[in-house]
Amino acid sequence: MSDEIRAASYDALVIGGGIAGGEAALDLANNGYKVLLVEKDLSIGGKMILLSKVFPTLDCAACITTPKVSEISRHPGITVFTGAEVTSIEKKGEREFETAVTKRPRYVVEEDCTACQLCEEVCPVVVHDEYQYRLVGRKAAFIPFSIASPRVAAIDIENCTLCGACEKACPPKCIDFTQETEKYIIKTGTVIVATGFKLFDPLKIPRYGYGVYKNVLTSMEMERQLAPTRPFNTILRPGDGKMPDRIAYVLCTGSRDDTIGNPVCSQICCMYSLKQAQLLMGALPMADVTIYYINIRSFGKGFEEFYEQAKGMGISFVKGKVGKITETETGNLILRYEDINENRVMEEEHDMVVLAVGVLPNTDPLSFFRNGELKADQFSFVDQAEVLSSPARTSVKGVFVAGTASGPMDIPDSILSAGAASSEAISYLKQ
Repeated sequence: MSDEIRAASYDALVIGGGIAGGEAALDLANNGYKVLLVEKDLSIGGKMILLSKVFPTLDCAACITTPKVSEISRHPGITVFTGAEVTSIEKKGEREFETAVTKRPRYVVEEDCTACQLCEEVCPVVVHDEYQYRLVGRKAAFIPFSIASPRVAAIDIENCTLCGACEKACPPKCIDFTQETEKYIIKTGTVIVATGFKLFDPLKIPRYGYGVYKNVLTSMEMERQLAPTRPFNTILRPGDGKMPDRIAYVLCTGSRDDTIGNPVCSQICCMYSLKQAQLLMGALPMADVTIYYINIRSFGKGFEEFYEQAKGMGISFVKGKVGKITETETGNLILRYEDINENRVMEEEHDMVVLAVGVLPNTDPLSFFRNGELKADQFSFVDQAEVLSSPARTSVKGVFVAGTASGPMDIPDSILSAGAASSEAISYLKQ
């Protein structure tokens, strides 16, 4: 790690390059402000760029996100740091924040990389692909995914054997193993926290068998199988590569559950499960899809019609809580559940089970501030100081929150939240 600390100044710092952070950065930049966007992953776009379609319109998620991230990357008023993290923020005074940022080495000279992927072809090391949620492998020299922004290679130094094959194959000679971690002190007038959310880890509910039974997936793993940039050409069971005939969804996995410490409804699980179920009916017309639910919360515009559409397509709905999942010798799964309507405990066999995992708070921003503590609400999301009159304001004056950093919400609400945060930030800068 280099001891040199670089300094830079911007009007605003946006932490998080998902749909909320990107929208807030664009709003600020389009109003003439100089913005630094810090994203910890190797690409901006957040979780939305990895989705298949959006509910309830079933528009292509990548088709919406890709032009947006392209605009962010090319905007003259926005500087993007990928593979970078905020380590601390200190408020020095009004409209005066000092932020320490650490940027990890990519071991590739970004401006020289042509994304030819020759380094990927010759790399002998194969590891799990985290962007495909470990469904397939990737090389230690890799481009994160096909529509990544920036579309630049990176070297996974932890798994790299330093064989030199990528260096020899690279036409522009942009592989650079001498790169070191860079440290920055960034001065800004305002800060927008758009650090997003974390998904519930189903390993915390061992009775569902995730991590033990190969044909129990999370909703994001299924999402990747449905997406245009998917790892397979169709829907496959991870256990044996067969196309499933009977697919079950277990809603409220890690939501509305005091036993695992998350009593909050995640708001999006019902609708993304309905969306995936409809897409599965299109991809596998002969398959049976069953959704096990406590309540269907179709509260938004067009959501109830979307629910009725799913029922009309032949998707089955069972009102009841799944108690346990067990595996048969064939890899099929037996769901033991309480059927509320029948008032009895029943069992049903399925080829594959999808756990509709809930939204958890990303608590990283709560540790950023050295003075002027950024408060959390009772569920550990960033607290909205004036939730009705000014939902973007936080406990620190000049710091605003956007998107799911403040609580569960869908994509349209995240974009609205970003607009509110950027408007508040502009108003604060003009005071």
